[in-house]
Amino acid sequence: MRVFFIGTVVFSRDMLETILGFNKVEVVGIATKSSSFFNSDHSDLSDLAVKYNIPFKYVRDINAPQIIDWIESLRSDVIFCLGWSSLIKENILNIPKKGVIGYHPAELPHNKGRHPQIWAMVLGLEKTASTFFLMDQGADTGEIISQSEIKIEFEDNAKSVYDKLIKTAKVQLLEILIKLNNDSLIKISQDKNAGNHWRKRSKEDGRIDWRMRTIDIYNLVRALSFPYPGAHFDYQGNEVKVWECRPYEQDVPKNYEPGKILGNENGEIIVKTGDGAIVLLNLELHALDQKESYLI
Repeated sequence: MRVFFIGTVVFSRDMLETILGFNKVEVVGIATKSSSFFNSDHSDLSDLAVKYNIPFKYVRDINAPQIIDWIESLRSDVIFCLGWSSLIKENILNIPKKGVIGYHPAELPHNKGRHPQIWAMVLGLEKTASTFFLMDQGADTGEIISQSEIKIEFEDNAKSVYDKLIKTAKVQLLEILIKLNNDSLIKISQDKNAGNHWRKRSKEDGRIDWRMRTIDIYNLVRALSFPYPGAHFDYQGNEVKVWECRPYEQDVPKNYEPGKILGNENGEIIVKTGDGAIVLLNLELHALDQKESYLI
């Protein structure tokens, strides 16, 4: 079975390595990117292409005529598009006889759209899903071919959930490859009137407002931790990234204003929030005012 692969993030690398380890598959081409301003988890897959002697191209517009001609010339049976930030158009969707397979880390038909892992954690959801589907001209609307639930624990951060998704998706992908090879893939149509679409996240969505509830600040910080760009607040004209925090479990005076520093010892900074306090454990700032000062 001849496979063409499209991807440019860390998840893409793990999926490509899984495909390369399946002995009934020949990867005939790879589209990737040398750099990406959009993907903070960017990964250039050219080293795998060189290692396995696979033709590859650095691609900005996957739907460009010359790229379509190149993909078509490789005569793939199936295309995997796993970790790409733009839609695949009809000219490519029609090339492989077994279809173009995409991936979305959400419980489709719910939570279609942009930044699904980040939004799930920001909103404090307790589960998401690892979903492979046959791509159509919509955004995350194609027939589902594999879906597995992923629990989001309170202690999880972006990296631990990302790792869960990769681990689960590897198992799913091997099952998909076997079914593709045997022409036994089961397809489940989505109700296109069901579910919701998440919007593109902006930098402003990552800004900490100390008037927020403690749990909302905690969720924001863990959702945007590595490999993502980090939650932030402004302090004395500088943008400060926060990579790790935890809710403060003791009572604090209700007459203290949000943003007030309640304690600053051993690198742990306690800050008043809208309904309690939070402990900042890992942030990009070496000098802070002491207790009784404010992070505003």
